[in-house]
Amino acid sequence: MAGFEVIPAIDLLDGQVVRLAQGKREEKTVYSDDPVAFARQFEEAGAGRVHVVDLNGAFDGEFGNLDLVRAICKNTKMRVELGGGIRSTKAAEQAWAAGVDEVIIGTRAVEDTDFVSRLCKQRPRAVIVGIDAREGYVATRGWIQSSSEEAVAFALRMQDLGCHRIIYTDIATDGMLSGSNLEALSRMCSAVPDLEVVASGGISTLEDIVAVRDLGFANLAGAISGKAVYDGRIDLASALRIASKNVG
Repeated sequence: MAGFEVIPAIDLLDGQVVRLAQGKREEKTVYSDDPVAFARQFEEAGAGRVHVVDLNGAFDGEFGNLDLVRAICKNTKMRVELGGGIRSTKAAEQAWAAGVDEVIIGTRAVEDTDFVSRLCKQRPRAVIVGIDAREGYVATRGWIQSSSEEAVAFALRMQDLGCHRIIYTDIATDGMLSGSNLEALSRMCSAVPDLEVVASGGISTLEDIVAVRDLGFANLAGAISGKAVYDGRIDLASALRIASKNVG
């Protein structure tokens, strides 16, 4: 399993760096018109990976910011993982061709597990499944729709398909700076020991990062933070140092 790391996030909407409160398009805060400069700041702080979401893709099903993603890949040395609207083999291949290291499959993974299986066979360890949960159930289409499948049951299916990593987002905490849902995260890590699990949603302080890290699961690979880093509540360099320390 990979070591625990803090992963800064860049959410792109109409060419801007934004954050959405609870995934609502109308509840956005704009942070920058220069996503590449944002990414460079993360790299300068010591980040080895950046989490990028094309929100236009998540809402509309087609990339809206792929040129910016390509520029981030070209102008940094970080590993780049991209999600948002990757619902076809063509879209995944476009992302990889742009320089993305790993694609994140969300909605399509719920609707067509064979699609995940095919991609995992095509490029092992280049596919991540994003599991966004509302009250324990998987949500899709940019969090607009809720499914009838429990998040843990879905993660187990992804594990059986050979997926190596999931990003688990608790929608109620995302963008709210309220801390992670540690109970739900613990249930997820316990249920899928063969999957690397990355926590997303609600991380607002260095203490929140410590709390996630100190859950102590061998398969807990990291935590994503966006809004708190943008707002200065978390100093990324300090967070990266904390992440690298031993549990406890």
